[in-house]
Amino acid sequence: MWRKSVLIFLAIGFVFVMIGTTTAVEKGNERKGKYLFRKNCRSCHQEGKTAAPLNPNTKTQAQWERAFERFERFECADEWKKLSEPEQGDIFAYLYNHAFDSPSPATCE
Repeated sequence: MWRKSVLIFLAIGFVFVMIGTTTAVEKGNERKGKYLFRKNCRSCHQEGKTAAPLNPNTKTQAQWERAFERFERFECADEWKKLSEPEQGDIFAYLYNHAFDSPSPATCE
C-alpha cells in the first residue's frame, strides 16, 4: 500500500515540475530571442567589451529565472526596459532553453 502512495506522490510531483517548466519556456519564441539577444545584448556581453561575457550556457535555468525576475539590479536595466515584454520573453526563452543544465545547452555562440 505504501508503495502505491509513493508512486502517486512522485507522479504528482513530476506533473507539477513539468507544468512549471512548460510555463517558463512558453514565455517567448526562442528563435526570435536568439536574434534579439545578438542584436541587443552581444554588443556589450562579449569578450573584451564593457560587460562580462554572457551566453545561454553561462547560467543554469534556475539562474536565468532569477536573473529575469531581478533584472533591475543590473547595469543594463535601462536598456532592458526599452524592450517590449514579448521581446524580453523571447530572449528569456532562448537563454532558458539553452542554459547549462538544459536538455540542449548552447555549445557556441
